[in-house]
Amino acid sequence: MKTFHLTIARVGEQLYSGEAQSVNLPGVEGVFTVLAGHEPFVSGLVAGTARVKDASGKEQSFSVANGGVAEVSKNQATVLV
Repeated sequence: MKTFHLTIARVGEQLYSGEAQSVNLPGVEGVFTVLAGHEPFVSGLVAGTARVKDASGKEQSFSVANGGVAEVSKNQATVLV
């Protein structure tokens, strides 16, 4: 399975950094999924849960308590919560 580099962070704390197969995020227009090779875009996030499937297929969840922003470009995604 193809992967991309994913970083999830909040001020002063890195929650996840590594290769991922996918991440589901609570966007302002609904939940969306980022996969390897995704088109570049920026989206606001609302409160909810970020669900990551890492390169080995293991799933992890992270709270998006107060919203945030996600940026996808050049086979990487950065999520600030």
